[in-house]
Amino acid sequence: MTDTPLSSSRSGWFSLISSTLTAVVVGFASTILLIMEAARAVGATPSQQASWAAALCIGMAVSSFILSWRYKMPMITAWSTPGAVLIATSGSGVSYQNALGAFVVAGLLMVVAGLIKPLERAIEKIPAPVAAAMLAGVLLRYTLGVPGAAMAMPLFVLPLVIVFFGLRLSYPLYAVPVVVVAGVAMAAFSGSFAGDCCSFGITALEWTTPTFDLQTILSIGVPLFLVTMASQNLPGFAVLRASGYQPPVQPALVVTGVTSSLLAPFGSHAINMAAITASIVTGPDCHPDSGKRWLVAWPYLVFYGLIGLMAASFVQVLGALPKDLITAIAGLALFSPLMGGVTAMMKEPRDIESALVTFLVTASGLSIGGVGSAFWGLVAGLVLFGARHVLTRK
Repeated sequence: MTDTPLSSSRSGWFSLISSTLTAVVVGFASTILLIMEAARAVGATPSQQASWAAALCIGMAVSSFILSWRYKMPMITAWSTPGAVLIATSGSGVSYQNALGAFVVAGLLMVVAGLIKPLERAIEKIPAPVAAAMLAGVLLRYTLGVPGAAMAMPLFVLPLVIVFFGLRLSYPLYAVPVVVVAGVAMAAFSGSFAGDCCSFGITALEWTTPTFDLQTILSIGVPLFLVTMASQNLPGFAVLRASGYQPPVQPALVVTGVTSSLLAPFGSHAINMAAITASIVTGPDCHPDSGKRWLVAWPYLVFYGLIGLMAASFVQVLGALPKDLITAIAGLALFSPLMGGVTAMMKEPRDIESALVTFLVTASGLSIGGVGSAFWGLVAGLVLFGARHVLTRK
């Protein structure tokens, strides 16, 4: 018995919606705790944290819809997870207003990269091992918190570690979301939540006027732009190309950069092309017809729009978790990106030295002139990389 056009259409929409729901759950649950940690690092109040999460969700929903609808391909966007880790590890002592100013600048730099072709090419030419080493150095400082959290809360953290690595052996895509849900459930059943912990309602976006501080721009804004471009946008475009699409790079950078800058006063740190979650909606499992996969833009708009409206409730629930539990879940969520970064930085034997220098300087957490370690790690790695390649040519 063959499928009728109506049944085929229904099954197509079912696969579109189910794939999009999976991408949304994986993307949100995997790293929302990192967003909250980043917000707290720069002194955001609970209402500003809720606004931050809501602005990101709304920005992702709208920018994904615009790009997918305009170019008829599944061009979904995400928040910058490496950027959130960068802020969480480098934001201590930075005021919320100055951080927002750095976010505005990072978004504008993305727009400039999209408008000026040579700059886009220059960013693309940053050596992959050096870029990967900067990312790995940022992530390492966070994942190192897992052993300490396990010692502080063994009954909570050790079962989560076992579940996490058990799922990675068979269902790696669901490892982090399951750990997040399990962690919240364990905290709830153990009485970690206060009786008046959480309320439900519509989340309001809260405007805060950004201020522009040069030190903050150099220590957070510029590294945020670079790590987002190298670790999120470029892989995101690669995922689309691997699925047979030719993504319009310049318009994508302009749309995500403008969205990031416009929403920065509400807390949004960076919107960029999705990579991991994009792989869920760009293949045949999403829809057998590659020309119709762009329709994921509709359920993506609805799902993330609803999450954005309820962001305050999610922030309250996650904010009520014990700090060590949050550290453990966030560290486990970054295990896979850290592993990918370490693998990429060691891929080329001749570049291991410059990559390792970048990694060590970034992971050290040093600050020179108020500028954070991610910037100096990138500078050190590029200088050594350039010097080695110049001497090799002679």
